[in-house]
Amino acid sequence: MGIEKEAINGSIVAHTPTGTAIAEGFASTEMARHAETASTAVAAQEKAAVESRYIMALKRPRDMDAARLAILKECKRPGFAAVARYRKPVGEGVEGPSIRFAETAIRCMTNMLPEVATIYEDREKRIMRVSVTDLESNVTYSGDVTIEKTVERTKLKDGQVPLRSRVNSVGKPTYLVEATEDDLLNKQNALVSKQLRTLALRLIPGDILEEAMAQVVATLEQEDAKDPTAARKKLVDVFDGLGVKPSALRDYLGHDLDGVTTTELADLRAVAITIRDGEARWVDVLDH
Repeated sequence: MGIEKEAINGSIVAHTPTGTAIAEGFASTEMARHAETASTAVAAQEKAAVESRYIMALKRPRDMDAARLAILKECKRPGFAAVARYRKPVGEGVEGPSIRFAETAIRCMTNMLPEVATIYEDREKRIMRVSVTDLESNVTYSGDVTIEKTVERTKLKDGQVPLRSRVNSVGKPTYLVEATEDDLLNKQNALVSKQLRTLALRLIPGDILEEAMAQVVATLEQEDAKDPTAARKKLVDVFDGLGVKPSALRDYLGHDLDGVTTTELADLRAVAITIRDGEARWVDVLDH
């Protein structure tokens, strides 16, 4: 094999069998070796994956009626309804679809693509970009979340040095320490999931969301009416797993748990989901 030459932009470019390009101009000579790198291969794979998703979306378009029925069917399941709604202690109380609901709705809607990518990281923080794309309308909503690589602890381990400290609302010292890998992963999952929910709900029709939340409430009311005692015991177990004792629930309600109403059960259940998803702490609920 010989050397092939061609004229490009006033320069003579010679291509050698080894993949080296030699460009000779009037006053300079440049050499460059063309080789496929790992990043190029990854980029090609990503491009092919994105294109295939759009092609499948075009071949199998969403049936909105079927998507609505699929979401409502999930909301009729007591197990799902119990985790599909949250109540956050802000103002007079903010209620809405939970993270678990958003994840299920994405699956039922079909042709929706959630993506998460790290766009910046240093010793103190990690910034991640979360996006959700409707592959049919080609509409994308995205947002960035910042994960600080620190956590607060009320007690220090042997030899652990705090970055700084403060006195919390109950008068006890609280220490800011470097997060472990597990701590960082937990914070990342919570923040990414909340951002994912916010973005996904923007792509789901509002009337379907309202109908779904109404079905969630109806499902829970019917289930609680069948056996209020069992529902109460199950909820007490859930709070115990979150570190909230029955005595704290009695203080919150203002009466014994035996007298809890179906409305109070629904409220407590939504609060439990809020705490479990990292939206608030029990102390925030009490303060509210």
